Amino acid sequence: MFRQKVIQYINEKHLFHRSDKILVALSGGADSVALLRVLLLEGYNCVAAHCNFHLRGEESDRDEEFVQNLCRGLDVPLQVIHFDTNGYASRKRISIEMAARELRYEWFEQVRLQVGASVIAVAHHRDDSVETFLLNLVRGTGINGLKGIAAVNGKVVRPLLDVSRDDILAFLADLKQDYVTDSTNLEDEYLRNKLRLNVIPLLKEINPSVCESITETARRLSDVEAVYRKSIQTVCTEVTEREGKFSISRIMKAVAPLAVLFELLHPYGFNAVQLKNIYRSLGTESGKLFYSENYVLLRDRDYLFLKRREESKEDQSYTLHQEICQIEDGFEVSRNPELACLDADIVKEPLVLRRWQSGDKFVPFGMHSFKKVRDYLRDRKYSLFEKENQYVVCSGENIVWLVNERTDNRFRVTEKTQRVLKLWID
Repeated sequence: MFRQKVIQYINEKHLFHRSDKILVALSGGADSVALLRVLLLEGYNCVAAHCNFHLRGEESDRDEEFVQNLCRGLDVPLQVIHFDTNGYASRKRISIEMAARELRYEWFEQVRLQVGASVIAVAHHRDDSVETFLLNLVRGTGINGLKGIAAVNGKVVRPLLDVSRDDILAFLADLKQDYVTDSTNLEDEYLRNKLRLNVIPLLKEINPSVCESITETARRLSDVEAVYRKSIQTVCTEVTEREGKFSISRIMKAVAPLAVLFELLHPYGFNAVQLKNIYRSLGTESGKLFYSENYVLLRDRDYLFLKRREESKEDQSYTLHQEICQIEDGFEVSRNPELACLDADIVKEPLVLRRWQSGDKFVPFGMHSFKKVRDYLRDRKYSLFEKENQYVVCSGENIVWLVNERTDNRFRVTEKTQRVLKLWID
């Protein structure tokens, strides 16, 4: 029955073909041992890969020895790697669990390519998917987080998602196949283990079939998510003016504005509480800033502006280009605001490109009196982010060009101009 369910799931989800070589991630625990054994019994060509993370002292070495003996007895090619997981986590400033995940999946892909395997098979089962469902529910998530574990993620496949931990143990018992046990899985230390050892048993007292019920709910939500995803992507496209610029009015016209905000901003690290505060800010005055770990969001007049936090003023670097040409018959001043045309004989060298500063003023082209740059940008309804990135070109103390906006009328090209100075930046 176990073998039948696994093969049925492989075929239903199109995980791989009979002719494919399968790289099996083999820890030595019951789940991965069952995965290897069932694939071999069904005639698949398997290669195994084992990671020694050196996190559990002698127990880690015991696992490696067990895997080597198992593969030797089954005549399965095996590759083993040793990781300094603690050192990697410290250097990357991430958790041990995240470090182990990054290390193993990166190495698995290297081995897959090396041995010519089609996929990497990992041994997550139905109970793991239920734990993921509950874990995401506890932490807070969108509909995507309630689908459980995906059967396919790139080259990683999970053939055991339709069987339970009890099914796996029964299968191994029938084979009289031993396995190793990770002692940390028996400790009430990590959140996932708390769910496995404490929460799920309590839920089973309420409903003995709770894992099957949650699995079925996750499957239905997966179908719902496909419909939702198509609709929400359309809305997100409609409210996005350009990368990092979102129309507030269009967000508010959506059927579920908060859901739209979640899809737009959750990938950038904004949590549920922040998203609610951002939503509330849409009906208040502009100028509010919201920060995630790596991003800052500005609620401006009509738009939300998003940018990376490390994009400081010093990060931007532009080069000023200039060219002088003689005026010939038929010459016309360019209407492109990104190309300034000035009277070369009036503008004095050297020219300096810098950010605008408080107190800067110039005479906008077509006008005859000074206007503060601050007032000009305000009238143009520039956002705070756009104002921060506005440059000017100066000749001495005079601004000759508000970059990509307006030239100064005092240095304009007239009928008396003989040489034109062209300016642009990149």
